[in-house]
Amino acid sequence: MQRLRDPEHGCPWDLEQSFDSIVPHTLEEAYEVADAIAERDFPQLAGELGDLLFQVVYYAQLGQEAGHFVWADVVDGITRKLVRRHPHVFPDGKLRTPAGSIKIEPEQVKQRWEAIKAEERAEKAERPHQLSLLDDVPRALPALSRAQKLQKRASQAGFDWNEAAPVIDKIAEELDEVREAVASGDANAVAEEMGDLMFAMVNLARHLQVDAETALRQGNEKFERRFRFIEQRLADDGESVQEAGLERLDQLWERAKTQGL
Repeated sequence: MQRLRDPEHGCPWDLEQSFDSIVPHTLEEAYEVADAIAERDFPQLAGELGDLLFQVVYYAQLGQEAGHFVWADVVDGITRKLVRRHPHVFPDGKLRTPAGSIKIEPEQVKQRWEAIKAEERAEKAERPHQLSLLDDVPRALPALSRAQKLQKRASQAGFDWNEAAPVIDKIAEELDEVREAVASGDANAVAEEMGDLMFAMVNLARHLQVDAETALRQGNEKFERRFRFIEQRLADDGESVQEAGLERLDQLWERAKTQGL
């Protein structure tokens, strides 16, 4: 990385990059890691993890050049965090300590993890720039994931329903508001109400202990399987999707469903 960023002998493209310009590549590489895992393509996963690691190295080099931090700070930071969040593994808070004898259940591990993260957020809240419990929820997250994290953070502060039933009622309310916005012909209102509806849907997923991002990803994959089935059946009959008509497409869609696609 240092060679790539060498001002005299480095790569012209790499020399032009900054923290901001690398962010889209980082997000893309993270999604490619997720895709390789979903496809169980483990030989490919090794390469994708390398690409993702390269992004971390890139940021570390940029940080060193700007005098913000160095690679060692990155590794030290995550090491200290993991030691702190696993007192049942590192009972004296030191990395090199012999393994402890504390035995706890997975649910207790989760509870401790959340409690320690809450302590860390409380410490951050004492800093002048930290004004809200929501401040450290990354804006660059996919919208569904960010909605779920925002709701979870608010829930930890007591701002939440205790069960799923009122969330379902809220979804019905938001859907009515979408209908009203559509009837009004106000495009801005439609967009706003659609956002509210989707936010409420994420809230229901959270209450049902469903990861919204994963659920939609699976829904996308299901749609893709069924649509590809339609395309293939039409191609076998010498037809195209554009020529088939909605009734024929619906028939093939139902056929795909009956075949478990």
